[in-house]
Amino acid sequence: MPLPLPRTEPATHCAIGPARADRRGRRRRRSVVAAVLVLLAVSAGLPAAGPAQAAPAVNYTNPLVNQRADPHIFRHTDGYYYLTATVPQYDRIVLRRATTLPGLATAAETTIWSRHTSGEMGAHIWAPEIHFINNRWYIYFAAGRTDDVWRIRMYALENANANPLTGSWTERGRITTPWDTFSLDASTFVANGVRYLTWAQQEPGISNNSNVYLARMGANPWQITGTVTRLVVPTYDWETRGYRVAEGPAVVQRNGRIFLTYSASATDANYCLGMLSASATANLLDAASWSKSPNPVFVSNAATGQYGPGHNSFTVSEDGQSDILVYHDRNYRDISGDPLNDPNRRTRLQKVYWNADGTPNFGIPVPDGATPVRLRSHDLATSYIRHWEYRARIEPNVTNLADSQFRIVTGLAGGGSVSLESTNFPGYYLRHRGYALYVEKNDGSALFGGDASFRRQSGLADSAGISLESHNFPGRHVRHRGGLLYVEPVSSSADRATATFHLE
Repeated sequence: MPLPLPRTEPATHCAIGPARADRRGRRRRRSVVAAVLVLLAVSAGLPAAGPAQAAPAVNYTNPLVNQRADPHIFRHTDGYYYLTATVPQYDRIVLRRATTLPGLATAAETTIWSRHTSGEMGAHIWAPEIHFINNRWYIYFAAGRTDDVWRIRMYALENANANPLTGSWTERGRITTPWDTFSLDASTFVANGVRYLTWAQQEPGISNNSNVYLARMGANPWQITGTVTRLVVPTYDWETRGYRVAEGPAVVQRNGRIFLTYSASATDANYCLGMLSASATANLLDAASWSKSPNPVFVSNAATGQYGPGHNSFTVSEDGQSDILVYHDRNYRDISGDPLNDPNRRTRLQKVYWNADGTPNFGIPVPDGATPVRLRSHDLATSYIRHWEYRARIEPNVTNLADSQFRIVTGLAGGGSVSLESTNFPGYYLRHRGYALYVEKNDGSALFGGDASFRRQSGLADSAGISLESHNFPGRHVRHRGGLLYVEPVSSSADRATATFHLE
């Protein structure tokens, strides 16, 4: 019997009956509490949260690469993205590069190193990461021995060539830590001019499979020095399903803060991401500087058909304006046998959005296919189109991110039109009924197809944005009024502003 999936945030489309009323009540109470907290902060002279940071939409297709797990993408100053990942055979390290993220899907792949035929580094070649440090390329990876495949330790390779797909890779040996125990998933980052190594390891005396650690890098980027700090011990239910695991640390920095994600639980559908955060000016080697989220930040999602998202890295979009979450998952829940023997983890991409309080919002693993976008109002610059109990509306601070994400797809009515499909309710589309807009399930009828199709135009108030004209009621555009969405005629400049949206 498969293990239970991690619990997710309650769906915004509520069930009918008492449960619906109770959820509505809880939401209203949360809204009231949030408003009171803001008022208290202002009265106390504390800064209120500012608007979320906006960045143009990205255009990717998932999965990026099939049968590549533990993906790491590094964008270099030479204009290339470099991708390395675990291969299902666990026998080699591969590398590909392209000038765009989608280009990595078809880029030629080179085997830059193969496992030893005997002894150390001879088995379980896992989770390579590529970094450029002091004008040289380094790859960190984990490996077992041919005579003991579970004696997993961390190792480093070095290449002085400008193009790491060429030149020779020198083995720099094992990355030594205070304990000669199971260790893996080495990653590195720089904060305040200091380079750190973070990794996962089984510490003697702690009955977990692995914890997450942090230390300064030494003189060479395959050595650590000084204090080793334990950052994460898996204790929550969502960290201990199947195995007691914290592994795969990765760092993204923004808004004066450092966010460290890590993967938890067994590598099946229970796999998920947790997160720590710290001030960028804090002593990062003091465990007390870090705050751990009590809930996972990225989990399986049955509605979108994505299971076991984890072992992520971060990169940036081609225009440098968006942070991109890189991770693996599977598109099915049930696995026969050991998940490590299942080859079908896929490399995926999606945009990271940022909440008004400066924290990252990963949302849910989006469906396969084109990545979704958000539609930000032109005249209410912090408000987005979202659905709430099937009604389309416009609101700021939509922390249940997927409620405000839509895929722009070929129009259900054809004729060069487009339709907007809900991200967290695939098969549901933005449609008008009685000139009011809802998110409803496609019933396959011509009427629904017409109501859910729009002519995409340059923004009526700003050509950098878009406007959506009704397919079956030409002259009526999607616009907001009183917090809700309608298809209505627009005439004044104020009307045109309410009918213009920017894609993020």
